[in-house]
Amino acid sequence: MASSASMQPRRFELTLRKPWLGWTPKPTVVLDGRGQPAQWGTGTWQISAEGPTVVRVFLFNRLWKFGAAEFILDAEQPAALVYSAPRLPFLPGKLRMVS
Repeated sequence: MASSASMQPRRFELTLRKPWLGWTPKPTVVLDGRGQPAQWGTGTWQISAEGPTVVRVFLFNRLWKFGAAEFILDAEQPAALVYSAPRLPFLPGKLRMVS
């Protein structure tokens, strides 16, 4: 059985960047299938200490989803990601690791 210290949840930092021009809806962050509304800027998110975590971000404007991006965060990787929203509402977003 694993020790309680190894079962502690871990955190990662996620920076959500919107385009500088125009109106953009607030992002939604999905961690392993569970969606959570978010704010633009930098925040920390709690995830499970076990296995990889699928991080998805998208925007929703009451009619359709757009700007979707996905990243699989392994337990060994540094925990800092940056999401960049698209300039146009039919393009994908970008989600990348910060070194």
